[in-house]
Amino acid sequence: MNANTWRRWFGLPAIVVVSAGAACVGEIGDPIGTPGVQPLVCNGTTISPGDAPVRRMTQFEYNNTVRDLLGDTTQPASSFPPDEVANGFNNQAATLVVTDLLVQSYMTAAEALAATAATNLDTLVGCDPTAIGAAACGAQFIQSFGKRAFRRPLDADSTALLTGVFTYALAQWDFPTAIQLVIQTALESPRFLYRLEIGLPDPSAPGVSKLDPYEVASRLSFLLWGSMPDATLMAAADADALGTPALVSAQAQRMLKDPKARDVIQNFHDQWLQLDQLATASKDTTLYPSYTPSLEATWKAETLAFVTDVVIDQHGDLGTLLSAPYTMMNASVAAFYGISGGPTGSAFVHVDLDPTQRAGLVTQPSVLALTAHSNETSPTLRGKFIREQLLCEPVQPPPPGIVIAPPPVTPGATTRQQYSEHSTDPYCAKCHNLMDPIGFGLESYDPLGLWRSTDQGLPVDASGDITGSKDANGTFVGGVALAKRLATSNEVRACVVAQWFTYAQGRPAASADACSTVQLQAAFAAANYDIQALLIALSQTDAFLYRNTVVPGM
Repeated sequence: MNANTWRRWFGLPAIVVVSAGAACVGEIGDPIGTPGVQPLVCNGTTISPGDAPVRRMTQFEYNNTVRDLLGDTTQPASSFPPDEVANGFNNQAATLVVTDLLVQSYMTAAEALAATAATNLDTLVGCDPTAIGAAACGAQFIQSFGKRAFRRPLDADSTALLTGVFTYALAQWDFPTAIQLVIQTALESPRFLYRLEIGLPDPSAPGVSKLDPYEVASRLSFLLWGSMPDATLMAAADADALGTPALVSAQAQRMLKDPKARDVIQNFHDQWLQLDQLATASKDTTLYPSYTPSLEATWKAETLAFVTDVVIDQHGDLGTLLSAPYTMMNASVAAFYGISGGPTGSAFVHVDLDPTQRAGLVTQPSVLALTAHSNETSPTLRGKFIREQLLCEPVQPPPPGIVIAPPPVTPGATTRQQYSEHSTDPYCAKCHNLMDPIGFGLESYDPLGLWRSTDQGLPVDASGDITGSKDANGTFVGGVALAKRLATSNEVRACVVAQWFTYAQGRPAASADACSTVQLQAAFAAANYDIQALLIALSQTDAFLYRNTVVPGM
C-alpha cells in the first residue's frame, strides 16, 4: 500500500494536509487573523497562542505510546526513517515529513504490533465474546481501545471505520483476527499518528480557540511523558477537569512524579546537548590509548543520569545543573575517571568530584569529548557549543570557499598557540573571537574530557574570555569559573526557556509568543530557576492552552 492509498483507506480527514515528501506544517484549516502581527498586551487578558502546526509522533513518542497502549517494549519506531532535526530538536512540526518509506514502516509496525497483541486477547479485550456475543464484545473493545489509541472518545466516522473493519474480518475469519485488524487499522490511522487539534472557540477572545479537554490531555502527556495520556488524565478530560490553568498545573505536578517523566528529561537533554553526536566522537588511540568506542555510551549515560538526578531526584535548579561539583557514576564511569574505590555495579550513584576541576554540564566528559577533534581539543567547537546551546547566539557560518580544517598538531606548541592564527586572520577573527576565547578556558580538559595540566609538555593556559554576550561578558580561568559564570547568567536562563519552549511546542517562539515567553521567564525566576517549575509553567501559557481559531475543511 503506497502513501496515497494509505490516506484514502484510512480516511485522513480534510482538516489535515499530508503529502509524501512534504512536512505536515499546515494549520487545521485556515487561521482567522494573522498570528504574530496583532499588537500584544501582556496584561493577563489578551490571549495570543501563536501557531499550532499539526504534529505527528516522533520515533521516541511512537515507541513510548505503543508501550503504554499495548505493553509492547520492542521499540519498533527505532527502525523507522530517522526524524529530521531542526532548531536543535527532532520533534519540530515543520520537518516531520511523511514519505512513502515512513508510511510503509507504519504499516509494517502496525501489522506486527497487532499480531502480537492479538495473542493475549483475554487481557486485551476486556470482555468474553462467548458470553455476550462477538459483535457486542467487539463493539465494546472498539470504543475502549479506540478511545485510548485516538486519545479521545470516538466520533461517528472513527466508530464506523473500526466497526466496518471488525464486521468484515469477523465474517471472513474469526474474532481474534477481527480484533487484530481493528488494532492494526487504529495504529495506521492519522488519528493515532497525529495530534489533531481544533479547539473550542472562546467568545471572549475573537479569533482564538481554547483547546478541548482531550487536546489538553494529549499536549500534557506528550510534553511530560512523550506518550499518550494515562487513565487518570483521561478521566480528568472526561470530567472536563482540565479547563483552568490550576487544574492543568495539578495534573502536571502529578505527572512529573511518574517515572515516565525521566524519559522526557533525558530526551530533551540528549538533543539539547547534542549527545546523539557522540557516536562520531572517536579519538586517536595512538595519542589516547585509553579510548575505546564503548566510552561514547559511557559518556552519554553519565550525563543523562546526572541531569535526571538534578532535575527529577533532587528537584534541582538550572544553577545546579550548570555548576554542581558532583556527577552520577557506575563502575564504567568510575573506571574512566580513574577513581578507585568507587561504584562497582551498573547502577548510578552520587559521587563528589574535585570542585576545582568539575562543575556541572560544561565540564562533563560527554560535552568535552563531543567538542574536540580526534587528536586534539578544539577551542572553536567548545566555544561554539557554549555560544549556541547555552547563550542561544548562533554563530555565522564561514564565508563560501573557506576551507575548514583545524590547525595541525605541532609538537612543542599548545593547542592555544596553534589556534592563534584565528585571531589574526581577518577572514577568521570576527567569528572566531566569539568562540575561541571561550574554548580556551576549557583547555584543562583533553579530547576525552579528562583533566590535564600540560599540553604538548607545556603548561596549560586555561584563561578565557566571553565577549558579545548580554550579561556573561568577562574574563575567567578554567572550566569551573566558566560554569559558575554561566550558571548566574540571565541570558543563559532565557536561552534554556527558549530551548524548552521549542521542544514543547514543536517550533521556536515567534513574535506572537512574546507574552508566553515573558510569563515563562517570570515563573522560572520566581521558582529560583527550578527546572520542574519551568515544565509546569510551559503548561500554563497561551501557546499551550489555546490555538488560533480555524475553519475546518478549508
